[in-house]
Amino acid sequence: MPEQRIRENLEHLRKEISQLEEGDASAGKRLNVLIDEIETGIQSDYDAQDQSLVENLQEAITHFETEHPRATAILNDIMLTLSNMGI
Repeated sequence: MPEQRIRENLEHLRKEISQLEEGDASAGKRLNVLIDEIETGIQSDYDAQDQSLVENLQEAITHFETEHPRATAILNDIMLTLSNMGI
C-alpha cells in the first residue's frame, strides 16, 4: 500500500515537471533524477540506498520549496510515506 501511494505521488510529480517553464529545465532534470532514484528504491525494497535517498529528498525539498511549492508538497508526502515505512 505505501508503495502505491509513492507511485501515485511520482505521477503527480511528473505532471508538475511537464508544467515547468522551458527556462526551468534544470529543475525538471533534477526532479527526474530523483524520480528515477525513488523508483529504483521501490524495486529494490530500499536497501542500501535508504540514507542517500532520504538525503536527496531533503535537499530537493529545501531547494524547490520557494519556486515550486506544489512539487515540494509532493516530495514532502513521499518523504512522509517513506518515514512511515521506517526509511
